[in-house]
Amino acid sequence: MTRTREPWSLDHLPDQSGRTVVITGANSGLGAVTARELFARGATVVLACRDVDKGEQVASSLPGAEVVRLDLGSLESVREAAGEIRGRHERVDLLVNNAGLMMTPRGVTQDGFELQVGTNHLGHFAFTGLLLDRLLVGPDSRVVTVTSLAHRWGGGAMDFGNLQAERGYDPMGAYGRSKLANLLFTHELQRRLAEAGSSTIAVAAHPGLSRTSLARYLPLPVRPFIAAGTWLTGQSAAKGALPTLRAATDPSVVGGELYGPSGPGETRGRPVGVGSSSGSRDQEAMRRLWQMSEELTGVHPRFVPASAG
Repeated sequence: MTRTREPWSLDHLPDQSGRTVVITGANSGLGAVTARELFARGATVVLACRDVDKGEQVASSLPGAEVVRLDLGSLESVREAAGEIRGRHERVDLLVNNAGLMMTPRGVTQDGFELQVGTNHLGHFAFTGLLLDRLLVGPDSRVVTVTSLAHRWGGGAMDFGNLQAERGYDPMGAYGRSKLANLLFTHELQRRLAEAGSSTIAVAAHPGLSRTSLARYLPLPVRPFIAAGTWLTGQSAAKGALPTLRAATDPSVVGGELYGPSGPGETRGRPVGVGSSSGSRDQEAMRRLWQMSEELTGVHPRFVPASAG
């Protein structure tokens, strides 16, 4: 049994006292579970949510937790949220890029990006870049980005010539590419962190098949069948959050790893190190997506701690 295949549960979650944690989409589902568990271990938790009212409801049971409005579909909102967090915290020990949309009808963000790649990837790319110097300050900080089994859909390759899905929009294909982008981003971020000699690491996690509200945009004719299948073969949000929690806290985690459920088809089970598609490990695709992301968002991450200017 390899190290990453060893059993892991909440009993292994180490003390988080003194750590500042920022979680996107923490107003419900996996993000809310992640926030509660880290708070229970002593972390200072920042809930970065589009729906502030729901965020406040979660925060009401987490004394001292902060709520910051974050709409990942708006670069203006991303900059404002990052600025607010930067104003309150000199250091961020953990950023969990958890928020996301799944299989939405064709739409665009405030900045004109295809809705799913704009929210799931570009918004998180910008948010991470704007907080990166705060992450680089502390020892052993982490960026955990939540991806999906869907990164394998459509052959598991990015279509850079149609990144915004302007031709032949397919909700499933667009979602799969946005989740593949999450992995390419993680790997390229890890490469750059290592190159800079930083102790900060970038890790990815996927929840398997979990019972959350993420599938609310599925076409109505298939939604009941998908919901029934998820209920029968999937797992609760509490269990679906375990790969994220392990990626975020296990001292043995190595940068660039992916964590997911250990069960059949990685749909459920205890969190372990898992593999990903060959497309997610395409180094040219990693570099190209990073460059395009910088150009589209106007955010150019600097691998220099805040204290160093």
